[in-house]
Amino acid sequence: MTPSTPPRRDHLRPQPTGHLATALALASKGVPVLPLRVGKAPFNNCPACVKNACGGRPNMKQAGPCACPRPCHAWAAATTNPELLRSAAWASAWRRAAAVAYHPAGVRLTVVDLDHADAITWAHSRLPPTRTVPTTRGQHWIYLGTVPSTNGVRPGVDIKSRMSYARWLGPGTGRLTALPEVIRALAVKPAPARPVPETATAPAPHGGGSCPHRTPAYLARGIAMAEQSITDATSCVHNAVYRTFLAVLSTHGRCGCLTDAHIARLFTAAQAKGESVRHCTDAWANARSALGL
Repeated sequence: MTPSTPPRRDHLRPQPTGHLATALALASKGVPVLPLRVGKAPFNNCPACVKNACGGRPNMKQAGPCACPRPCHAWAAATTNPELLRSAAWASAWRRAAAVAYHPAGVRLTVVDLDHADAITWAHSRLPPTRTVPTTRGQHWIYLGTVPSTNGVRPGVDIKSRMSYARWLGPGTGRLTALPEVIRALAVKPAPARPVPETATAPAPHGGGSCPHRTPAYLARGIAMAEQSITDATSCVHNAVYRTFLAVLSTHGRCGCLTDAHIARLFTAAQAKGESVRHCTDAWANARSALGL
C-alpha cells in the first residue's frame, strides 16, 4: 500500500495579499523589492543598524550592508528572496507599508522621474520614447542601462538607478529602449573645487546680481579641471567633450561668470584631441539645451 504524500508546507501558509503579494510577484521575476512607509520613504533602520552602528555603508555599491534580517538601509534592503520577504522580521513593515519600491539598477534599469507637466514636455522634446508609467503628478520614463542616481538634474527631473529606489506603479506601456546619452550626461556630477584661501570676489554675472561662486579661483580651477578632463580622454572623445561641457555649464552656466575666453580654452582643449570647431559648437549647444540654458 502506497503511503499518501504529505501536503507541501507552502499549502499551509496563508496566501499573501496587498503589497506583500505584489512584492512576491516582482521578486519571482528577479526584481529586488522593499516596502515603503507613508510618505514614499523607506522604513527606519532598526536599533542595531541606527546610524550604521552595524557597519552598514549607505554609499555601498551592492545590496546587503549587514546581516540584519529587517528591511534596513533603504535601497540596499531590496531583495528577491521570497523567504526573507515573508519572514517575521519583515511582517511589521508589510503591515504598515503604503507602497512597494524596487531597485532599478538591480534589473539594469534607469527611471527618469518627471514630476510635472513641464518636465514631461521637456522629455518629449529631448528623450527617445520608451516605457512610460503614470505617477501621481507626472510620469516615470524607464530605460535599459544604469547610471548614478541624481536628483534635480533639471526642474522636476530626478534620475533613479544605482543606489536608489523607485515606487512600483505598474508595468507601464511601451517598449523599453536604451538609456540615451543626454541622461548619462545629466547624471554626471561636477567635481567639487578645493577651497582656496582668497578673499577677492568674482565678477557679477550678466544682468546684475552676485556670483554664487564667491571667488574667481573657484571658476579658474573649474576651467582647468575641465581642460584636463578633455586632455586625459583616451576614447570616446566626443562623448567626453560633451560631458565636460555639460559639467561646466551645470556649475557656471547660470550666473553669467563664464566668458568667451573660458569657452575658447575648452574648445582649444577639445580641438587638440581632434574635435572640429563645428563639433565643439554642436556639443556646447547640446549641453546648453539639455540644461535648459
